[in-house]
Amino acid sequence: MSELKQVEREALDALQGVATAEALAAWKSKYLGSKGVVRDLLSKIASIPAEARKAYGQEVNALKDALTSAFDAREAQLAQAALQRDLEGGALDVTLDGRPRQSGRLHPSTQTLRQIMAIWADMGFQVYKSRDVELDDMNFTQLNFPPDHPARDMQDTFYTVDPSVILRTHTSPGQIRAMHELGENGTQPIRVVLPGMCYRFEQITTRSEVQFHQVEGLVVGRNVRMSDLKGTFTQFLKRLFGENTAVRFRASYFPFTEPSMEIDVECFLCGGAGCRVCKYTGWLEVAGSGMVHPNVLRNGGYDPSVWSGFAFGMGPERITMLKHDIQDIRYFWGNDLRFLGQF
Repeated sequence: MSELKQVEREALDALQGVATAEALAAWKSKYLGSKGVVRDLLSKIASIPAEARKAYGQEVNALKDALTSAFDAREAQLAQAALQRDLEGGALDVTLDGRPRQSGRLHPSTQTLRQIMAIWADMGFQVYKSRDVELDDMNFTQLNFPPDHPARDMQDTFYTVDPSVILRTHTSPGQIRAMHELGENGTQPIRVVLPGMCYRFEQITTRSEVQFHQVEGLVVGRNVRMSDLKGTFTQFLKRLFGENTAVRFRASYFPFTEPSMEIDVECFLCGGAGCRVCKYTGWLEVAGSGMVHPNVLRNGGYDPSVWSGFAFGMGPERITMLKHDIQDIRYFWGNDLRFLGQF
């Protein structure tokens, strides 16, 4: 018992001289560690006479508790002392202004999307969002792509375990949903733009990605003509690229519009003189468009003998690439802050 008392005195005296976290850890290892003094004392129980073992074990446990409490108290003292030194020794001026937090930036695609949406909204178009996961019927058949239509091969599709459920390959199926929801069974005119992400199972290159944004547009009303499409989109492009922007229309083909056309703008980088971005043609393709096919109008609940409409689609990433001479679409999804920080 006298040995235990001596160990306690020595340990507590040594603890008072501990002034650093490293010294405190060494003290704990020496007295309370797995190979420390207290553990060594416990191992001697077998050599103690049977009638004294209980009392001896209780005293050793009491010693362990006393040293543990003393260690915790000393650890708290050292932590408080360290905090006090930091407060007293550091250059702390509470009158200084706070440090502003760095804020994030909008993704370049989001910036272009917002600019596009703001222009169309100002021109009287309602923003309508539709689902990313679509039915094959809605994505193709309702848009005049029958199951055996060769135009389906133009859009490599992501299918789910259910072949009738896919990731939409374009925002055009939103046209059908908008006509049913907003057109009130073919009785009301509508004027909407449909932004969203599209997905195609394509080879990733500098010009193509497996995901990209599109902005679809749809107008349905009485006596809507091709001249309305050309005038409306020309006005949009002038507001997007500048009042002096020249616009060109070229005949094309899309299953859900008839007639169909591609829309070009004069290259704003070279002023139409010809450069690498416009492939020395002086023109940049920015959208596809056309008059809504009568079959699509019927599928949307409208009588094509009474109602007509036009539709268009554009890619914000492509527009952003053209405006800023970006040569690789993979930058948009690479999360490289050197690229994103420029916008």
